[in-house]
Amino acid sequence: MRTSPTATATLALACTLALAACSPAVDDGGATPALPPTSGPFDYQLGEPYGEAGEFAVVGRDVTADPLEGAYNVCYLNGFQTQPGALTSWEDEHPDALLREDGALVMDPDWPDEAVLDPTTPDQREAILAVVGPQIDTCAEKGFDAVELDNLDTFLRFDGVAREGALALASEYVGRAHDAGLAVGQKNAADVGEAAREEAGFDFAVVEECAVYDECGAYREVYGEHVLQIEYSDTLDDALTFDDVCADPDRAPLTVLRDRLLVGSDSPDHEREQCP
Repeated sequence: MRTSPTATATLALACTLALAACSPAVDDGGATPALPPTSGPFDYQLGEPYGEAGEFAVVGRDVTADPLEGAYNVCYLNGFQTQPGALTSWEDEHPDALLREDGALVMDPDWPDEAVLDPTTPDQREAILAVVGPQIDTCAEKGFDAVELDNLDTFLRFDGVAREGALALASEYVGRAHDAGLAVGQKNAADVGEAAREEAGFDFAVVEECAVYDECGAYREVYGEHVLQIEYSDTLDDALTFDDVCADPDRAPLTVLRDRLLVGSDSPDHEREQCP
């Protein structure tokens, strides 16, 4: 995770790099969830929601917020680490689902109030899903169209998290979301995009700073035009301007520049610019 507010079926082998039109089927017989539009105004509002009905075509908001009327709404969930303020309940109710090293909880050094979850075993994944699954359901009940699951990359950042366990948990999340009628966005983790799509069943991607890290092409190869790209003003400079980002042929059709804290439009620190 680089900023604040994280499948039930395998893709057909015929899907190639033109994956924009391919989306995992829902195995309960329901309709395939709709993917985000690839044109129109886009905003990422995890810090504070704002805007009038119909102002944006696509908007990302935290699970605690309400969707914006007239937009395709993506619901943010922290799927692989605890939410701020929630650690005590995890320790009380699901202590074995928390990653430990020498008996001590493993915390995200960049977000010290977030503990890393341990999806290694089926029992641990079941415990995690018991907490996050109802949050996915909440997104659907509120009227969101999709969820993004943050911190899939914990298995790349913490030695105690196994790739197989993380992708198995992701697959269970995707199945729960699809059952609720929601599409599911892979959040960051460019190194595992193809596996995340084929093994877990993600439908699209929500990516932060892929221009800064030279990763945009990796997401586009897997998800085609169905990539929502967010860049942050505090990491761009004369060497890489937002004009440069917009001119990059690998950037997503919907690419927005935001302030790091994603504050509301009434704040003097608010920044938002979108590639034409």
